[in-house]
Parts: sequence; structure tokens; C-alpha cells
Amino acid sequence: MAPDKTALRKTARELRKSLHEQMPEASEQIAANFPEKLLSRFGPVVAGYIAIGSEIDPAPLLNRLSDMGADIALPRVESETEMTFRFSGAHAPLEQGPFGLTQPDIDAPKAHPTLVITPLLGFDAAGNRLGYGKGHYDRALERIRKQGRAFVCGIAYSGQQLPFIPAEPTDIPLDWVVTEKGSIPLFLSRARG
Repeated sequence: MAPDKTALRKTARELRKSLHEQMPEASEQIAANFPEKLLSRFGPVVAGYIAIGSEIDPAPLLNRLSDMGADIALPRVESETEMTFRFSGAHAPLEQGPFGLTQPDIDAPKAHPTLVITPLLGFDAAGNRLGYGKGHYDRALERIRKQGRAFVCGIAYSGQQLPFIPAEPTDIPLDWVVTEKGSIPLFLSRARG
């Protein structure tokens, strides 16, 4: 029987909070561990996010990628079911959005990211991502992939790797995860499985 995703999310959220408190330096380690080849192969438009709560802060990574020539975009929740990515330069205005998000304002130009850095509650070796249950990333990634490529890279504490995450047909798997311990190419494990 598959684990209950609601219970799994609660456990994963508590685990991530604990890891966040134990490893304040993880964001810098993840930025250092991020393989440059991912940007050269899948950039230059990179979608990141602004951390909420115990999410790993991607700012050091996004700064590094920007210094390497990436154009950075951030998610914007447009409605209860739609999320887009919009360009966010160094001085672009941001506003408070739903779910505690800080997001680009409505006038920021829409982006078509080809490399998406995503937050998560957990991941497994098959590339399944445990998100917050609203489906915003999955729907956004599905739309992007209908228009072209999009490589999906989660950033996480290594302790967020779970033995198994049940996947729905609408779930978009991760291609890669970068943790404070290194990087994990998940598309290879899916190809072998």
C-alpha cells in the first residue's frame, strides 16, 4: 500500500525543519556543489525561487549562476491553479504573493526557463519529488515542456531523500538533485530502472 502523501508531507516538513536548523551552511555548500555543466547544457534561462520557512535558500546558487551568465526568473502564482516564471533582475520589483511567496510583480516579463531549480519536501532515487500538494510546479513544468525542453533540478538536504514517494500521473519527476553532500543525476537511475 502506498504511503499517505498528506502524512508523508507532514513528516517530511518536520524533517526538513530539523535539517535546516542543523545545517545553516547548506545553501553555500549546494551552490559550490552545483555542476557548471548543467548551466552550459540547459541554460541560460534559470528559474529559481525565494525560500520560505525551512526551504534551502537558493540565493547563493542563483547569484553564482547569474555571475556565470544565467538569466534568472522566479515563480509567480497567477491564480489558484496557474504559476508562471517571470524574469527577475537585480532591481526588479517584488511583491508578496499567496502561500507566503515573494514573487515578481505582474509587469515582470514572462520567462521560458530551460533549467528549473525547485524547492521540495522530499525526493527519492527514482526522481519523484514531494511538493506541497497544490501541483503548481507540475502544471508549470508541463506547460514549459510543451514549448520545448526544461531540465528540473531540486535542491535539498541529503537527509530529505526518502525511500519511496508515491507518484501520480501528473507528477513531473526531477532530473537531478543537488545537496550539501554532492549532486545526484536522477534521470540516469530512471533510465536503468
